Amino acid sequence: MDAIAGASVSSSARLPRLRRIGNVAPATVRRRSRRRAVARSSAAADADVVGLFDAAKLTVDRFVESGMVVGLGSGPASGLAIQYLGTRLRRGSLTGIMGIPSSTISATEAEKAGIQVSSYKEGTQIDFAFTDADVIEEDTLTAVIGRRKTESGDPSFMEEKSIVKSAGKLAFIIGHEKYVKGIEGSIPVLVKSANWIDTAEEIDDLFLGDAEVWRRPSIGTADPLGGDFPLVTKEGHHVLDVIFTTPILDLGKVAESLEKIAGVVDHGIVSSIPSYVVVALDGEVQLLDEKSSVVP
Repeated sequence: MDAIAGASVSSSARLPRLRRIGNVAPATVRRRSRRRAVARSSAAADADVVGLFDAAKLTVDRFVESGMVVGLGSGPASGLAIQYLGTRLRRGSLTGIMGIPSSTISATEAEKAGIQVSSYKEGTQIDFAFTDADVIEEDTLTAVIGRRKTESGDPSFMEEKSIVKSAGKLAFIIGHEKYVKGIEGSIPVLVKSANWIDTAEEIDDLFLGDAEVWRRPSIGTADPLGGDFPLVTKEGHHVLDVIFTTPILDLGKVAESLEKIAGVVDHGIVSSIPSYVVVALDGEVQLLDEKSSVVP
């Protein structure tokens, strides 16, 4: 028994002593640090939402007038703009608005907001459209859309792109981190299902060393072939993600190159369309066009 007791004492003597900071144990300090980090992260997220709402509000107040046909975009900022547009309609400060949703989600948000909607058809006259952009090229205001996940059977970004191209006026609503020079990451490309591998190989050869080409999956982990369940859009097409690992010097030239490839139906680059960009930046909102495309 004495031997056991002696071993116990000897063992405990070797254990490191719990260092205290002031009168607080380290574990307590770590918990408090984590809570503070979470609180800071939450506060930053709240500030981002407030900034996007201010940008969405300015977009509606500046560009939407009674009696307009309005293209309703997709994404967090567009959702906030749809909500605010519904508020203006309920107050009676706007009347006679017809919304053209660009996705199932924006159609649902418009219905909740009390906005009358109609489906997009080729030739539809749209007075003004707003939407999110995944990223916008500084100076040129060329945008990338379509990176957001869609489900098999849903409309592709092609419908969103058709709506913005049909609009008399267009505004992208973004946070400042999406307004960049030298864009990297995915350019979504819509391709015909038949012979899609040949199309993917031609795109891969075109951007050899600068980008990888992956077929987008509907579920599961992505891989170059799209896994066991590749995404098939409502139109019956596949989506290739052309993932640039080096900065793109000119998005417009990338768009022109893709359009020359047989099998490419469309892509997520929106270029050569006069547009405004409404940027949420550090508690302020910047409104940019081609003549003033530099955020100070």
